[in-house]
Amino acid sequence: MKLRDRIKKLVRVQASELLPNPKNWRTHPKAQQDALRGILAEVGIADALLARELPDGSLMLIDGHLRAETVAGAKVPVLVLDVDEAEADKILATLDPLAAMAEKDAEQLASLLGNLKEQNDNLAALVWPDYIIDPLLSADWTPPEPGEMPTKEQKSEQDVLYLTAEQRETIDAAIAKCRKFNEDDSLTEAQCVELICMEYLAR
Repeated sequence: MKLRDRIKKLVRVQASELLPNPKNWRTHPKAQQDALRGILAEVGIADALLARELPDGSLMLIDGHLRAETVAGAKVPVLVLDVDEAEADKILATLDPLAAMAEKDAEQLASLLGNLKEQNDNLAALVWPDYIIDPLLSADWTPPEPGEMPTKEQKSEQDVLYLTAEQRETIDAAIAKCRKFNEDDSLTEAQCVELICMEYLAR
């Protein structure tokens, strides 16, 4: 299948000059804003924004709204796409969901996070919460001996819990109260959730 290359050009423009897309459906919680500022401060700009050119020559964003807002006073790289409004809508609607469909290789991620930790690099903590990092780093990734591999019947799929922003805020508040009640700020999120569940079951 022959694919069309829809990238017209790469330009560097003042972020504040980029027009926000009125159809942008993404919202950006404070945790994401803080994480982005941290990554930009540590690494810098390492990705291009996406935009399409309007008839008057101005550029309207398709992807990269938060980056544009965060560094409004700086010049940013922008890939200008040769797409019309309908095609831009398709990209806007599918870009993030497509990326979110990717699954993670837990062992590979643990190795990557471990390397960052050895370098005393806190970047990973900006985007990976401790209830994900801690189990990954503490897991034994030694390959099983022959005959120790579980059978298909013994394997169980990992449960995935999707939370709304409001639900996540409720959980975060409960975790904060758990740490305060136990007078231990070093408790991980996983430990707090375990304590909260034990308390509930004991009633």
